[in-house]
Amino acid sequence: MPQVLEFKLPDLGEGLTEAEIVRWLVEVGDVVAIDQPVVEVETAKAMVEVPCPYGGVVTARFGDEGSELPVGAPLLTVAVSVGADAGASEEGAGTASGSGSGGAGAASGSGSAGAGSGSGEVESSGNVLVGYGTGAPVARRRRVRPTAVAAAVPARVPVAPVVPVAAPDPVPDAVPGPVAVVSPLVRKLARQHDLDLRKLSGSGRDGLILRADVESAIRALAEGTSAPLPAGFAAPAAGAVPEPEAVPVSVASSAGRTVEGSAAQRIPLRGVRGAVADKLSRSRREIPDATCWVDADATELMAARAAMNSVAGPAAGPKVSVLALLARICTAALARFPELNSTVDLEAREVVRLPEVHLGFAAQTERGLVVPVVRDAQARNAESIGAEIARLTEAARAGRLTPAELTGGTFTLNNYGVFGVDGSTPIINHPEAAMLGVGRIVPKPWVYQGELAVRQVVQLSLTFDHRVCDGGTAGGFLRYIADCVEQPAVLLRTL
Repeated sequence: MPQVLEFKLPDLGEGLTEAEIVRWLVEVGDVVAIDQPVVEVETAKAMVEVPCPYGGVVTARFGDEGSELPVGAPLLTVAVSVGADAGASEEGAGTASGSGSGGAGAASGSGSAGAGSGSGEVESSGNVLVGYGTGAPVARRRRVRPTAVAAAVPARVPVAPVVPVAAPDPVPDAVPGPVAVVSPLVRKLARQHDLDLRKLSGSGRDGLILRADVESAIRALAEGTSAPLPAGFAAPAAGAVPEPEAVPVSVASSAGRTVEGSAAQRIPLRGVRGAVADKLSRSRREIPDATCWVDADATELMAARAAMNSVAGPAAGPKVSVLALLARICTAALARFPELNSTVDLEAREVVRLPEVHLGFAAQTERGLVVPVVRDAQARNAESIGAEIARLTEAARAGRLTPAELTGGTFTLNNYGVFGVDGSTPIINHPEAAMLGVGRIVPKPWVYQGELAVRQVVQLSLTFDHRVCDGGTAGGFLRYIADCVEQPAVLLRTL
């Protein structure tokens, strides 16, 4: 006889306690296989597809798209076929729910919700999700017969009540299959304006729908027929797009009076933005930071990069970016000044110098600011660092970074010059001890070999934790960085 098992939001690792439902991948009544992804969630670290460890029929879902669920809360219920041993099935349900998992070691354990070799066990993968899904299928699993389970559900399984929702009018010519969208912000923006993403033609690679495509459709709808809609997009009937409600809120003025705002917008700090806000606030509270900066002549560095990338023939490799060269310079500087590759243990009142350099770099994405980490950067050359930066940047833009790729950094490189600015006082990425900021590289008047010349100049700024070192050490570190930028041959000493 079929039995309804509850699948709870598992421990996603890295100390995360909640996740936001971005998209359901199954409907009530669908037949799911073991380890089939059933929901896409967004944590403070990354986007995750959560697989279900059971095979059977989905009888209920808990939580709407856009809502947040804590770890251990029910995600869905599945009707599975079981034998006579109910005790084994209950034990399997408890293991697969993941409510008690706390480390990576649980991700591969088979536990009591195993392959179902016994006649009375519930069939499940036996793999508790920690981070990014269950492992490989267990050998010789007993297969679920979806047809038999589906037929038995109406008579045997009490399905959770479904709240009736007014269904919108069907949109003609809807395109079946998954929507070519990777950004949760794009989905949320489309939901807020009642746009059917299946009717949009994406301008990104392989038809990917970008934020600009959705904003263009929103503008076209707001202007009525005066502006063309994106290709393949059908305008909804008049009045189908509701106007956002302006909720008056009380705003404190500079004089201390309370005034009424007519259209103030409240944006929740959650997901990636919430995690960044918490980390930056903690950094400001706990770290006594100081900043020093210097202008450097980057003309020789740019010439060296051009020479590297002009090599042809068998010796030619992938193009080397300026960021990769700066990252390699940072690893050389940290080898000379290990105080800045440290963290502070407040409880023990100790400075902990770290042996490996896990180099983070700031990357701006549609989901907000993220800091992917290049592992063991001290053992990589500029070409290897550049390849890893390119891979992590692509994964960040697509929302595919794992928690392991976003944590564990020991030093951060922040290239804010891409935004067209010269200088900044970066906030340290807690619990690290320092961050190097790099401004734009622009032609400026410069005294070169005793004469005024136009050179490629960059401003470098170092924000450091004054507990790990004094200004002399920080200044020596920054001066070494500048010397390598001005004379790349200085790096030959460390190669």
